[in-house]
Amino acid sequence: MSDRLDGDLKIGLADAAAALARVPDPFVVLFERGDLSIELYAPRGVDLQTPHSRDEIYVVATGTGVFERARERVPFGPGDVLFVAAGEEHRFVEFGDDFSTWVLFFGPEGGYAPGGSA
Repeated sequence: MSDRLDGDLKIGLADAAAALARVPDPFVVLFERGDLSIELYAPRGVDLQTPHSRDEIYVVATGTGVFERARERVPFGPGDVLFVAAGEEHRFVEFGDDFSTWVLFFGPEGGYAPGGSA
C-alpha cells in the first residue's frame, strides 16, 4: 500500500501520522507535484538531518523545541513556519516525542537566489 496521498483533496495530520507510522524512517513523502514535495517529519531523540539540495519550509504540526539554522536559534511551537535555504545547516533540538512538522521542499536544485529567482 502506498503512503502517497497525491490525489487527495486534503491531507490531514492524522492520516499523515498514520502513514509515517508505517515506515521505518522519521519522514514520509505524502505528495509530489512539479517542484513541490510535502512530507511529515518526526525525528525521535536526535535530529540527524543534513543540508538539503532544495529550499524548504517547515510548518510545525505538534510539539515544541528549538530550531537551529546556521548560527541562529529560535523556539518553535505548533503553527510556526520556518524557512531553510538550500544547502544551509539546520536541525531541531530540545524537542520531545510529541514533535512533528510538515516539510515542503520546493524550487530548483540549489534553491532560489535571495529575492525569489533561480
